[in-house]
Amino acid sequence: MRIIQRLVIALILLAPVMLGIFILLSPGFDKDRGIAGGFKKIGLVRIEGVISESYSIVKQLRSFRFDNSIAGILIRVDSPGGSVAPSQEIYSEISKIEKPVIVSMGNLAASGGYYVSSPARRIFADPGTLTGSIGVIFSLPLVEELSKKIGIEMRILTAGKYKDLTSIYREMSDGERKILQSLLDDTHDQFISDVAKARKMSKDSVSAIADGRIFTGRQAIEVGLVDTLGGFEEALDYLRETSGLSRKAKVVERRERITAFRKWIVEEIADIFPQLQSLLSPPGPQYLFYPGS
Repeated sequence: MRIIQRLVIALILLAPVMLGIFILLSPGFDKDRGIAGGFKKIGLVRIEGVISESYSIVKQLRSFRFDNSIAGILIRVDSPGGSVAPSQEIYSEISKIEKPVIVSMGNLAASGGYYVSSPARRIFADPGTLTGSIGVIFSLPLVEELSKKIGIEMRILTAGKYKDLTSIYREMSDGERKILQSLLDDTHDQFISDVAKARKMSKDSVSAIADGRIFTGRQAIEVGLVDTLGGFEEALDYLRETSGLSRKAKVVERRERITAFRKWIVEEIADIFPQLQSLLSPPGPQYLFYPGS
């Protein structure tokens, strides 16, 4: 009797295991389907244009990060970069993701656009993609002479010797220039250190190419900034394979919708006046590349 009881108990314990093996080996089993019954998907996040804020991008990344139905995340980057802090917040969020994260670079993924790409497990770029531009820029107009010509005189009162060191109405002093340069150097060092950490490169090897120069995708592979030449579809195929999904796996986006007209207006203005890109970001040091800088 005891032997029969033991056999019954053993069968009860083994039944779920046998059922699981049967389902996995069944011809009708879809490997994209998760244990909970839902199909596994790919999350798509687009980082486009000047990076002036991080909230919407981080919100999308976190949504995919904690969603068990998302097997991996594909990030499409087409950006000249932008403000330092938002770029760092996006970088930090990507670094926390334990799922496969793959970056597909578009026409431009430079400066902050490269910075936010660096923590990805693998970076794809087209041969002609413009990337790199590891550096920091701080643009300040000078309108002193113009103010004199049109009869405008600014009266600025401060408490603190260097409170108005970024004034656009006068030339900056040597002391002010040293302060700003020290700020830029420190921000540049953060850029270099973060890229070195993300790409598993030595800091010296990153420093050697972190003078603001830009690279094509093909050149970027040679210096270790990019892993593979290929476009969006190649990156997507690689992510599906890495995540153990079939080509039928669904790609989902969770971003704020904007009207086609609004998108067209923004793109047209950026094309006609590329220098305005810097004005779309808050003032201060920027991880930004734009023609004419």
